[in-house]
Amino acid sequence: MKFMKLGSKPDSFQTDGNDVRIVGTELATDITIHVGEVKFHLHKFPLLSKSGRIQKLLASPTDSATDIHLNDVPGGATSFEICAKFCYGTVVTLNPHNVISTRCAAEYLEMHESVEKSNLVYKIDVFLSSSVFRSWKDSIIALQTMKTLKSWCEDLKLVARCMECIASKASVDVSKVEWSYTYNRKKLVPSVVPKDWWVEDLTEIELDHFKQIIDAIKTKARVSYQVIGEAVKTYTYKRVPGLSKISVIQGDAKVKTLVDTVTWLLPSEKGSVSCSFLLKLLRAACMLRCAEACKKELDKRIGRQLEEASVNDLLIPTIDGEVTIYDIDMVLNIVEEFLMQDNGGIKEMERPGMNFCNTKGTVAKLVDGYLAEVAKDRNTPLSKFLYLAEMIPNESRPIHDGLYRAVDMYLKEHPNISKGEKKKLCSLLDCRRLSPDACAHAVQNERLPLRLVVQVLFHEQSRTSASASVSGGSTRADNSSVVTSYGSSRSAATTTTTEDDSWDGSAPSVEDGEKRHTTNGDGGDLISGVNGIKVKGNMTPKTILGKILPVKSNGTGVLVSSGSDSSGSPGSGSASQVGMAKATPARNVR
Repeated sequence: MKFMKLGSKPDSFQTDGNDVRIVGTELATDITIHVGEVKFHLHKFPLLSKSGRIQKLLASPTDSATDIHLNDVPGGATSFEICAKFCYGTVVTLNPHNVISTRCAAEYLEMHESVEKSNLVYKIDVFLSSSVFRSWKDSIIALQTMKTLKSWCEDLKLVARCMECIASKASVDVSKVEWSYTYNRKKLVPSVVPKDWWVEDLTEIELDHFKQIIDAIKTKARVSYQVIGEAVKTYTYKRVPGLSKISVIQGDAKVKTLVDTVTWLLPSEKGSVSCSFLLKLLRAACMLRCAEACKKELDKRIGRQLEEASVNDLLIPTIDGEVTIYDIDMVLNIVEEFLMQDNGGIKEMERPGMNFCNTKGTVAKLVDGYLAEVAKDRNTPLSKFLYLAEMIPNESRPIHDGLYRAVDMYLKEHPNISKGEKKKLCSLLDCRRLSPDACAHAVQNERLPLRLVVQVLFHEQSRTSASASVSGGSTRADNSSVVTSYGSSRSAATTTTTEDDSWDGSAPSVEDGEKRHTTNGDGGDLISGVNGIKVKGNMTPKTILGKILPVKSNGTGVLVSSGSDSSGSPGSGSASQVGMAKATPARNVR
């Protein structure tokens, strides 16, 4: 820390109680100056030789001129005492902690060169230019002391000079940094100066000054946007440690101002800060009811790097008065901003190995996970659930396991929805894109409509037949091997599954074959089964399943093909119906 000593005489100022200062000399004092609650008993001549203001006050030869009140001295009694000691030639020490207030007090007392050469104002200006403003830490200390003297410092251009010095030093090449700085966030390699060496020291500065310094650094254009973003993030976390905690930020006007300020202070480039940090800012902006422009700006920034987010990041609570637990509308806006990158042809810098198609796949998984969470809220409206699910392009979801999990959770938590609503919800799913594990869970899921279960069964059998054909060369596998294989898989799934939603969401590739679904002349659905079997859509569930999977028991617990569709008769007592009942004990078919 730099300092400067002025004067050579020993200190003769004495204290008489807490509020009285007396100069201990042989001459009696002839003037009393009141500064706030403190009285200074001084001599006229030393003050008149240095202060133009005292000269004006004592110009009138009246008795009242010996008792002067100076209640608006910048820095109060402490700064005035330093100026008075300078007038007496007493030793005083100036440092970054007191030099700014003393400079303002000297200006107030008009201690200029026009009154006497090498007066206090001149000496302080030399000290600031040659020492304080050339030191990194001294400049920051001096800037911190200006917050109580804001108007004086701005009029004297001290704020602008100090911030310009700080911004210039923060913008120098790291190879030229030879001064001390504070850096406790990472372990450094010895003698290596990090690019963000200056970030931590600026967290001690007031918000208005911090904003002006960051703007000055941006103007110089010598610091990368990643480092500037790191500075803004570090400052925010230092000022609001519990940024995402409702109890810490709710109703705090200072935090509201900070959130709004740092939102517009962030560099415009994508990736200047993490998506997680942006979502925390958005959560705080919602809780504090910040301006819509602020929240809209955060929506845009988050949308541009949504692939970096996690499901927990997106779970933004609603404010008081809302029905749902989480703010689904906010996520809808974010996903819309993300999709506009493709529609609007926006080209942003992408992460290595990540193109926009891969990014959309990542976001699709993210949205499916989010849907599974909001589905647990019984107040989540079906319309918003469907709208958010349908926003993701179909090609971005090669696997529907995550979407199936979300749909199943919604059905579980909303058991009273109508048949029409259940149909709309299940229409989101494409059974051709479900993994074998998801299919095994779906065929035993009593919450799903029977029509969807039949589609899953048909697709699973078709996929098994195709696999058997490939493994057996050009010869197609016979029906018995297909049914036996499928019956075994269902039986295994039945014995290992203990809950409706306890399945592994792994996602192997699925062939995107055509749906084998037609309509008859009567308006009923016709399902083209294996081996050319066609079943009307208005037939009983047992008949449908029997037509698709005609099986019987061989007495050993293994299900094999019956070779006949006689079991499809409602009055038939064949073993195929018994075998089917054994294969699907989790579903009660009426």
